[in-house]
Amino acid sequence: MRQEYVGILLNSSMYRGIPTRKTGQESISGYEETAREYGLVPCFLRLGDIDPAEGTCVGYVYNGVDYIEAEVPLPQVIHNRALYPEPAAHRKIHTLISEGITIYNVNNRYGKDVIHRLLWNAPHLRHYLPAAMPAKPAALRSMMSRYPDLILKPVRGSVGQGVMRLRYAKSSGWELTYASPFGKSEWHTLKLRRGELPLWTRRRLLRTPYLVQERIPLAECEDRPLDLRVTVQRGISGEWSVTGRFAKLAPAGSFVCNIAKGGAALPAEELLAKALPAHKVPGVLAHVEALALGVCRHLGSRLPLLADLGLDIGLTAGGMPYFIECNGRDQRYGFRKAEMTSTWKDTYRQPMAYARYLIDHPSRVQISQKLTGSERA
Repeated sequence: MRQEYVGILLNSSMYRGIPTRKTGQESISGYEETAREYGLVPCFLRLGDIDPAEGTCVGYVYNGVDYIEAEVPLPQVIHNRALYPEPAAHRKIHTLISEGITIYNVNNRYGKDVIHRLLWNAPHLRHYLPAAMPAKPAALRSMMSRYPDLILKPVRGSVGQGVMRLRYAKSSGWELTYASPFGKSEWHTLKLRRGELPLWTRRRLLRTPYLVQERIPLAECEDRPLDLRVTVQRGISGEWSVTGRFAKLAPAGSFVCNIAKGGAALPAEELLAKALPAHKVPGVLAHVEALALGVCRHLGSRLPLLADLGLDIGLTAGGMPYFIECNGRDQRYGFRKAEMTSTWKDTYRQPMAYARYLIDHPSRVQISQKLTGSERA
């Protein structure tokens, strides 16, 4: 198998940390080790260091001892692990694509409203979705009239940032729970007068697009809600498969399971055996994986070169799965926290396997690069 460069596109802050191995939760060596299995040499690069006219780029390449910055031929296949809010960056990416460069997971931050709309339009998936609407005043009032427990979440937020809970208690009426600015697992609850949100919340909803979503009554362990993170990726065959899954357990007193907000990561079988009847666990996990694959296949048929997703799947106390949201830049480190090291390495192996597939099947790339739907946001 011939040696070829594969690009790993990073934001500047992570790129600068490569020489000192300070790249946060991204494992540079994870790409390096697994890429070799497919005859690939990772080149870690930034968008600003690509010269489309010359067909070259400057990036970090491992020389067997250390990472050195070098000018190399621009890889024909690039795995995007960067976030680019600036329009100029998107224009450059689309220029590269138009010139024949394959960039997979080219957009890894689709809005939660976009994803919900795409899945809601799939009849075979709709009953796995909590009700959700953009959090405009009229929609919010409508949702409050229909559901006693709601989640407010930023359309483009991640790791639980900005999430709030709106719940109706028979004894005291509506109350709003929101994160304290002083601790990742500290929450405040405010009783609402006549069901009206406080002024600061209304201003936030006007300033930042939010989604209001029915809160599914999640299965619990020791009075702490749990959900599942399922990593689904394309690999050497070009097809979607489940790489792995683990369970996330919310901290005591919290309704958010995110690890970044203090949640614990555990092997799914271990935690579900405590939350569900043991005989149900294998069937529930099979149902979860089937749902995750169905979601990714549907999204992948409508969004260009989608290849690497982390899905949050909620479970009711009876074991019914619900799609909560998905992350196009899955952080992966939850597998390490759950002591699932082999699976964690596989989350790096699969994207490199898919890069090999794209290099070996260039005729199929043109079809995949195009949108089959109309969603670009």
